[in-house]
Amino acid sequence: MVFSSLVFLFAYLPLTLLIYYITPRKWRNVFLFFINLVFYGWGEPLLVTLMLGNIVINYIGGWLVDKYRADVKKKKLFLILTCVIDIGVLCVFKYLGLIIDTVNLLPFASIPAVTVSLPIGISFYTFQTMSYVIDVYRDEAPPSKSLINFGTYVALFPQLIAGPIVRYRDVAEQLIHRRETLAMFTKGVKLFCVGLGKKVLIADQLAKLTESVINTEGNGVLGTWVGIIGFSLQLYFDFSGYSDMACGLGNMMGFEFLKNFNYPYISKSITDFWRRWHISLSTWFKEYVYIPLGGNRKGVGRQIINLMIVWGLTGLWHGAAYNFILWGLYYGVLLILEKFILKRFLDRLPSPVQHLYALFFVLIGWGLFNFTDMSQLTTFLHNLFDFSRGWGDEHTLNTIVSYLPLLLAACIGSTPLLTKLYLKISGTRFVWVLETLFCVAVLALATAALVRQQYSPFLYFRF
Repeated sequence: MVFSSLVFLFAYLPLTLLIYYITPRKWRNVFLFFINLVFYGWGEPLLVTLMLGNIVINYIGGWLVDKYRADVKKKKLFLILTCVIDIGVLCVFKYLGLIIDTVNLLPFASIPAVTVSLPIGISFYTFQTMSYVIDVYRDEAPPSKSLINFGTYVALFPQLIAGPIVRYRDVAEQLIHRRETLAMFTKGVKLFCVGLGKKVLIADQLAKLTESVINTEGNGVLGTWVGIIGFSLQLYFDFSGYSDMACGLGNMMGFEFLKNFNYPYISKSITDFWRRWHISLSTWFKEYVYIPLGGNRKGVGRQIINLMIVWGLTGLWHGAAYNFILWGLYYGVLLILEKFILKRFLDRLPSPVQHLYALFFVLIGWGLFNFTDMSQLTTFLHNLFDFSRGWGDEHTLNTIVSYLPLLLAACIGSTPLLTKLYLKISGTRFVWVLETLFCVAVLALATAALVRQQYSPFLYFRF
């Protein structure tokens, strides 16, 4: 089930909220745990068993780590065993095909291909449960005393499928002592509507532009660049829209999740971009991979190796294909160059030039991210700079002109401008009228769009 579906908007969500608020407080986590499983298993009920197995294994792992806290060797052993099981399951379901394909590149290898369906959201909930056991091991979070509470944290439907990646220590207290208020519920409704508008009214419409011009004959240099700009904006509004809806739904039930996006396309460097894009993932890799590897504490050479490991894994986390690994390493190299060579030079450049520099490399990066077929990727990179093909044929130019208002609106929406305007009027007496009209309009327009469009899952579902 997806947030941007009529079933969710007009059946699942209203019923869930109604039952949640009439349920006695001490039973609300039990209800949430059950309804989370319904949400996750809506299309493929068998996937629920995999997630339940993950919940039980990590709950037991956290319990054993806490039980043997005084015995360093046993505590570390149970931590390693739990993480190995988590990573092993993730590898089987997500990376087995890539591993087999890679081994078969050897001249003497001929392993039969194996097709395994990728469970939705497995990368997200696996990272969450691993962070729980690691935090218990580090004494940074208390072990959960209730399997139901822990299961509610893992399977919490707002952020289950596509994040943000919520660390247990950030919500441990909320799982037990949260208090729902009208102000928080209202905030959640507004944030959910913002996210719904981003997804249905902007991202889904930009998808049509991207499909029309990014990799078609006759697109020319202009068509190729507009296509990747459209994809970049589509990806941002799709994923940040989901995060907004997730945070909004959490607010409606008394949870406060950390922000996952902070206007990444206003960045003036690649370093700044990754402080603003998918913040929860960057934080996870920093705290659970980069720092344990030694971070920047063991000299420049070791720091460079650590950065390349982290960004190689970041790329691999996004998908079992070589282009994702290439995408991650691409950013690793850029970040290393910025840190050790380019920083002083970039700081002297005018602000608009810094911004154009960051956007240029981010757009190239989204090209690497988008094309899993390496031949298509090569063609795309060539088309970006092949002026011999012209700017584009008549069909491409007409398509671009027709989508120009949407592109301009998306560009403005990806900056803090609208937020700043809203903050200026947020303290006025009748701002609630505008907020209500906005929510009603978004819901009405999104409903109309969903009625006539085909199923459109969130882009990050495949991760």
